Amino acid sequence: MHNKYGVEIEAIMPGSVMETEGFLPGDLLLSINGHRLNDGIDFMFYRNEPELNIGAVRKGKKMSLKVTPKETGDIGITLKPVKIKRCINNCIFCFVSQLPRGLRKSLYIKDEDYRMSFLYGNYITLTNLSAQDKKRIVQQRLSPLYISVHSTNKVIRNTLLGNPKAGDVLKELKFLKENKIRMHVQIVLCPGYNDEKELQRTISDLYGFYPYVSSIAVVPVGITMHRRQAIKPVEKEDAVRAIGIIDSFQKRFRKKHGVSVVYGADELYIKGGVNFPVLSEYGELPQIENGVGMVQLFMSQSKRISRQLSAINCQQKKKFLTFTGVSFYPYLKKTTDRLLEKEGININVIPVENTFFGKAITVTGLLTGRNIIRSLSDKTDGCECLFVPDIVMRDGENVLLDDTSKDDIENALGIKVKVIEATPEGIMKGLEAVC
Repeated sequence: MHNKYGVEIEAIMPGSVMETEGFLPGDLLLSINGHRLNDGIDFMFYRNEPELNIGAVRKGKKMSLKVTPKETGDIGITLKPVKIKRCINNCIFCFVSQLPRGLRKSLYIKDEDYRMSFLYGNYITLTNLSAQDKKRIVQQRLSPLYISVHSTNKVIRNTLLGNPKAGDVLKELKFLKENKIRMHVQIVLCPGYNDEKELQRTISDLYGFYPYVSSIAVVPVGITMHRRQAIKPVEKEDAVRAIGIIDSFQKRFRKKHGVSVVYGADELYIKGGVNFPVLSEYGELPQIENGVGMVQLFMSQSKRISRQLSAINCQQKKKFLTFTGVSFYPYLKKTTDRLLEKEGININVIPVENTFFGKAITVTGLLTGRNIIRSLSDKTDGCECLFVPDIVMRDGENVLLDDTSKDDIENALGIKVKVIEATPEGIMKGLEAVC
């Protein structure tokens, strides 16, 4: 029997209500209380009832079981991931298109799925939404969504997207606003296309949808040495001009609403050599995963952990090693210098240049295992442990972009390796674990 819909159970927690009622991994869940299930979001939406009548299929045989969730609402199952909707655009700055050949296949997937935007904050362009998709977004209140706008000028936006058939993004945003769906939007800044007056126009247009467009992030285009398109990188002068535009809007918005609304990515301030805004001006950090406010948050947190670190008994003179991307190096070095001066904790920080994607890529999260091993090969003498920030690892795994593993790094460098959260708290917990 072949079903065109349904969600498969990947795992069941021992002792959970689903196990008690007789469900097994591999069972295909078809409906809840008569509502058809197409994916995990449908499951989340329809399961909030005191009693669930679940229709399912096991090895071609249909069955129906009743489940009464616990008070916590947890029923103890993990569902298999859904098939991701693919991107129909050919963006001139697409990072996937700038990857070298020979990496694992999953890295070349260009996703454009409103469900992943709702669940995980993935950015979408709204160019592949069907009428049914829009209806579902509204009915199930899939809010907030994270949207790549880049420009509200249709000609410029379609050029950037590499898609002359892309619709009018202003109409899509208007639909979402009218249906009270909140949005966080980004503008990938590409000099010569959507900068200067066009950037001003785009921010102004997007502000017209406030408060449903809750935040706007301006992010410099990322360019690897494997790019096929001729794209101008964001230089210091470009960054300074963009920050000036952002700052003028921020002052106006803070005066009127008490929040900045539009934010520059940390990389803009680093490229421009301009001081970051104070942390309070980032509000609730609505786009921190987009690199907006990360540095200021890290520096603020690093000052607060000093008293906790003083309680760590690091038997004297132990040395530790860590690394970071070139752009974040000065800030992490400032933190470790403070630890050495005030607490006597010696962590040597090495800036790792990205020779895999190119020197223009300076963020930590895109470093490869080979980059790291090459840069640290002569830096390990006398060091007790290498702290590896988790942002270089694939989600949920101890494997980097180039499939180098934690064990590979450990064996190549001949030093104990500990993966830590890329925060001051993570550093503290790493020290506690090895001291």
